[in-house]
Amino acid sequence: MTEKEYSPSAREKKLNQRKIEKTDVNVNLKNKEKEISKRGENENKEKKKPAKVEIKPKEKAFVNGNSMRLSLKHCKWICRMIKGKTPEKAIEMLTEVVNGKRAVPMPTLEVGHRKGKGMAGGRFPRKASLEIINLLKQVGANANVSMVENPVIVIAKANKASMPFKRNRRRAKRCHVYIEVKDKTKIRKKK
Repeated sequence: MTEKEYSPSAREKKLNQRKIEKTDVNVNLKNKEKEISKRGENENKEKKKPAKVEIKPKEKAFVNGNSMRLSLKHCKWICRMIKGKTPEKAIEMLTEVVNGKRAVPMPTLEVGHRKGKGMAGGRFPRKASLEIINLLKQVGANANVSMVENPVIVIAKANKASMPFKRNRRRAKRCHVYIEVKDKTKIRKKK
């Protein structure tokens, strides 16, 4: 048989068409890749660096401790003790409380007198002190991020939280602690 007399079957025709389509697709893909690479080079040349956004310093930084497993009574007196201090000074004071060298003043409670000038009754609430030290570290970090210079604790308060049941109808102790820090110089100007 010669080539003129030979007629391919339907199956052979399909295979030939697929081969032709594949080569066309490969050529098209290569062309597209070249175009994309050229676009990328052009875009890189055209791209400008984004303008730096100025971060405005905030007036205050704060931290919330919600439903902490602490005694409300201890937290209240610790908050009174640290109010008006810098976070670093408050951390030093509370580490002394944890070590048993300084008592937290609790004058209205009927607890034993402690050594120290102007000290009536007091205790050493270690667990509450450790948790509030963690909060003070967080508020110090928040003050750095918020660009609050010379931070001073303006608000330190403890509120009662919902008290879930424990065993035998007993309730668990819970409290919320809120600590707010502001710039020392701005506080003086307002007065």
